[in-house]
Amino acid sequence: VQLQAFGGGFVQPGGPLRLSCAASAFTLDYYTVGWFRQAPGKEREFVAAIRWSIGNTVYADSVKGRFTISRDNAKNTVHLQMNSLKPDDTAIYYCAVGYGTILSEMRLKRAYDYWGQGTLVTVSS
Repeated sequence: VQLQAFGGGFVQPGGPLRLSCAASAFTLDYYTVGWFRQAPGKEREFVAAIRWSIGNTVYADSVKGRFTISRDNAKNTVHLQMNSLKPDDTAIYYCAVGYGTILSEMRLKRAYDYWGQGTLVTVSS
């Protein structure tokens, strides 16, 4: 199981950025895919998750209305479109997959079985 997160970078406040999480050597069909982030000196926190098979999604309150998680079946990839970025969104973003299907439970780190490496997002003027 390999997950690769990419797309991070430097962006000014209010700007957009799209992250991607590509899976290789396995299909995401039976998983829930989540995004988490960890800012310096803080705990890793939930951002968003999508249940691959039916496309249901769940978001943290802090990103709801600004971030959108989606899936690309053909590329076996999950995207996180981030709009109206704020300095507080600065963090390393990680994607992860888990077997769980109850999205409320997929807000928890312990629900995930595999993690990709992170990609850094910096929001600053």
